[in-house]
Amino acid sequence: MKDNKSGLFEYPEVGVPFLWPFAFFLGLEKAEVEILKRDIKYLKEIKKTQIERPAPTWTTKNRVILDLHTLNLRDFSTENEGIYTLVDPPYAGHTSVIADFSKGQSLIETLLDGGIRRLFATEWKGATQEMKDYDIDIYLSDLNTCVDDLGGKVNLVGLCQGGWLCAMYAARFPSKVGALVIAGAPIDTSAGKGRIKEYAHTFSMEFYEELVAMGGGVLRGEFMLDGFKSLHPEKQYVEKFAELYEHIDDPDYVMRFEKFERWYEHAIDLPGKWYLQVIKELFKENRFYKGKFVGLGKKLNLKDITCPVYLLAGDGDDITPKAQVFNAARRLGTDKSEIIKDNAKGGHIGLFMGSRPLRENWPKIARWIREVTL
Repeated sequence: MKDNKSGLFEYPEVGVPFLWPFAFFLGLEKAEVEILKRDIKYLKEIKKTQIERPAPTWTTKNRVILDLHTLNLRDFSTENEGIYTLVDPPYAGHTSVIADFSKGQSLIETLLDGGIRRLFATEWKGATQEMKDYDIDIYLSDLNTCVDDLGGKVNLVGLCQGGWLCAMYAARFPSKVGALVIAGAPIDTSAGKGRIKEYAHTFSMEFYEELVAMGGGVLRGEFMLDGFKSLHPEKQYVEKFAELYEHIDDPDYVMRFEKFERWYEHAIDLPGKWYLQVIKELFKENRFYKGKFVGLGKKLNLKDITCPVYLLAGDGDDITPKAQVFNAARRLGTDKSEIIKDNAKGGHIGLFMGSRPLRENWPKIARWIREVTL
């Protein structure tokens, strides 16, 4: 074989694992052209998803009705009657598009199909240097502005980090929340054996402060992304690339790979002050669950939440173990008959975009929201 493959390595910024599939073919004498075609298709896909990293886009038709410091408020409504429902996606290094991932794999779409026709979502903005000193109060305040603009009372659907923010909001302004859904959210951060809990208690505050200092006062989304990848290094650094190469001639597989990676690899920065507050006060000290967290000038207590509450956890969630979600029921002021605990099949991300939870759990939640807010 002639040594004519140097052109394949025109992307020096790509890490070694991306190129490992080529090692299986370097010694072959036959079908060189076909192999090169596959190699080039593979490299183009890697360049698009791992280097260019275009921003993910929303799937369902919507419009921005409010532009605040921390968020855009997006309106997905198809009707003008009934109480508003506001979805609050995670703010943890990825974009809010996780709530509207793709056609047929969208929480927004599922809720609309389930009869939630006045539907909105927060789209959290990546932190700029001007936002580095924003704390949790800033986010609670902007969420309150959204609720006021939506008539002063809404149903809240909080996903992961969005779940504890919505719970804080419901504790701070109980009369403004008609029903509360907490999905995959760490409310009792001391419970279970989650990996985030492990990291928070293993490393000192000085470690996290140094991460923020390295970003000039913000936590770089790249650092969060690397942390998530470290939870499953074999999958993130080896297996997914080998699988992509194996299926590079399958357009449907490539499309799914590209769609997910476009969301997963497009990291956003977080305010340093907000991040350090979350690590110290929520994960290390568990202040919110203990009723000691101060939000907008008042100690927030779960017992002040009295609206109907739906708790959704994933049985394979190693980010937020189900005990961190379900233990909220012990402290809520809501009547026990109005608290539902539901267990979904799948892991953390799958809880919000997985086909099985979207098919089996979220339609029940949509029906529950309609029933409790009639």
